[in-house]
Amino acid sequence: MRRRHLLTATGSAAVLPALSLLPRRASAQAGLTDSAIVLGQSAPFSGAAEQLGLQFHLGAQLFFEQLNAKGGVHGRRIELKRLDDGYEPDRCVANTKQFIGEGVFALFGYIGTPTSVVALPLATEAKVPFFAPFTGAEALRTPFNRYAIHVRASYFDETAAIVRQLTQVGIKRISVFYQNDAYGKAGLEGVTRALKALNMEPASTGTVERNTVDVAESIKSIMAGRPEAIVQISAYKSCAAFIREARKAGFAGNLYNVSFVGTQALLDELGKDARGVAVSQVMPFPYSPATVLSGEYLAAVRAKQGRAPNYSGIEGYVAAKVFTEALTRAGRGVNREGFITALQGMKGLDLGGFPVDFGPNKHTGSRFVELTLLTEDGRIRR
Repeated sequence: MRRRHLLTATGSAAVLPALSLLPRRASAQAGLTDSAIVLGQSAPFSGAAEQLGLQFHLGAQLFFEQLNAKGGVHGRRIELKRLDDGYEPDRCVANTKQFIGEGVFALFGYIGTPTSVVALPLATEAKVPFFAPFTGAEALRTPFNRYAIHVRASYFDETAAIVRQLTQVGIKRISVFYQNDAYGKAGLEGVTRALKALNMEPASTGTVERNTVDVAESIKSIMAGRPEAIVQISAYKSCAAFIREARKAGFAGNLYNVSFVGTQALLDELGKDARGVAVSQVMPFPYSPATVLSGEYLAAVRAKQGRAPNYSGIEGYVAAKVFTEALTRAGRGVNREGFITALQGMKGLDLGGFPVDFGPNKHTGSRFVELTLLTEDGRIRR
């Protein structure tokens, strides 16, 4: 796959109005009208993580637009309202309260751990489904919560896969660069747990503050541990800044990232500096029709001028597809509780090469993880 540029900030601003058309006032019956089902998404549509929010949203819209063109679900269109939180918890809380006050049917596709962990208690109290957050944090999964529904694998799954690959080739000195918030700490815990099972521990650690790229101190503390490999748990801009500075400091080993980094966004930030950078993935490869699902997503992307496939986009597409399947099973008389019950009956469902499995006490649909490698000429290799 040759390098595909994401939409620029200027370009994304141009599409926001078209994507932000709000539905008519939702009825008191939990985001339902005779003709629409209304969802709310709080995500970063500006700032250091904006491409994650934008691309996930565009991916979901690809599916919903196709669905709506065919008449929706049981005669209702799905309308996805969105508010920008800039990847900041306080703004996410305000957005979530607004959505709940407006009576959306569900909260859909929230982006990130620090925002999701403050939104989920609000959703739970209001008994509003919190569907497919773009995060693998264990704090959102344990203890079990009827209103928290996850499509993707967890950060524990991703970091276990990374540690397994590194240790299988004899690498023992593994350091961790992480964002100093709930997201980064969730990833650090995942790496630490995986290493502890092998009677190991991180060689060194370093942090960066959310929405910043000040990595100088973390470079010093991590390099002091003489790492052979570094696992990164942060957003794409800070990870890219760390990678460049680590190379300048003489680090020649591999750097591993979890999926939340935003693979295409990181690749575009790094350019030729992408050599030796790996990313764990929780979605099917989106750049070729390697699966039926990938082919379906690619066809939808190619039908839209100016769009390009990427992992964040296919995650939004898959989330929309799973949501629609549960909605379809719940029937025309759907309500929130009936929707959740219908989703719990989705056992061993194959979406086209990507199986998901839910149950009454199982709200994580997939544990799929694979590792990909970025190249200096703008490709993503499986």
